[in-house]
Amino acid sequence: MKVALDAMGGDHAPAVNIGGAKEALALYPSIETIFLVGDEEAIRAECHSQGLSTEDPRVSIVHAPEVIGMAEPGAKAIRRKKNSSNNVAMDLVKSGDADAFVSAGNTGAAVAAATIKLRLIPGVERAGIASGLPNEFGICHLLDAGANPEAKPEHLLTYAIMGSAFARHVLGIKHPKVGIMSNGEEDEKGTAFTKGTFALIKEFADTGNAPFDFVGNVEGHDLFETQLDVVLCDGFTGNVVLKSCEATAKAMFKWLKSELMASKVRMLGAKISKGAFVALKERASAESYGGSPLLGVNGVVIIAHGGSTAVAVRNAIRVAMETVTHRVNPHIEETLKQVGR
Repeated sequence: MKVALDAMGGDHAPAVNIGGAKEALALYPSIETIFLVGDEEAIRAECHSQGLSTEDPRVSIVHAPEVIGMAEPGAKAIRRKKNSSNNVAMDLVKSGDADAFVSAGNTGAAVAAATIKLRLIPGVERAGIASGLPNEFGICHLLDAGANPEAKPEHLLTYAIMGSAFARHVLGIKHPKVGIMSNGEEDEKGTAFTKGTFALIKEFADTGNAPFDFVGNVEGHDLFETQLDVVLCDGFTGNVVLKSCEATAKAMFKWLKSELMASKVRMLGAKISKGAFVALKERASAESYGGSPLLGVNGVVIIAHGGSTAVAVRNAIRVAMETVTHRVNPHIEETLKQVGR
């Protein structure tokens, strides 16, 4: 397994990326090479600081002198900064030197570079980010979580097919359940866009060829309370929902900690329940999920949160490995062909 890591991507680069790479190398012996892509001097200095040997045969530094900032417009930046760490890392996947790309950097730049350099899988018009959220039954993937803010109903139908293929072959869900994010469960609820999407997917599901179970419209609470595997929405809505959920989880843990520290009796109770709190935090934390696959491009691309920690980067690398190992893209291509897309 060879992974191209955008070492300069993210709010805390390159420190968290080097830390994540170091942890991944220690945990996953199947990693043959991690390409650390970015400013060579900065990467070597950080590797030295964290005790990651640059002489390790599994570590390869690939120099890329430019960095795409988090606030830069993605599509313009990848054309203007051809030698950016984002572009050079993506080129390693394009050439076949790397099996997967991982970045906590500029999402727009990663999506644009993947679309331009790797191209889309036949039958796909727009790529979508599948971000996992924990619920009572396992993991529900929100698709799209930020790649395509101005989606069309046709795009969401393709997302349903791709998302169900991912759920089936990576998560082992035999009959993935797919819903549409709306403001009510009734068929007539939603905007013109969601109504159009509902009608299109229901028509497709009624043919009997759908590789998923269509459950119709779902609401925000269903993300956590209902057995769902894929929830469809445009990238604007998905990104707002995802970041709101992440912020709510962080706030709740902060408030809980404050309340538990309010008295000695509560502190004692917290100490007794420490194991439960640790398990809950791990289940709810975005760090545990690491990164989200960009489905629809002709290569494995994993996009992590800009504020990722080393643990999140390590898990993003794990997600990349799982996506390659389970041959997600070939399964998506096969599924699209089977349903005539």
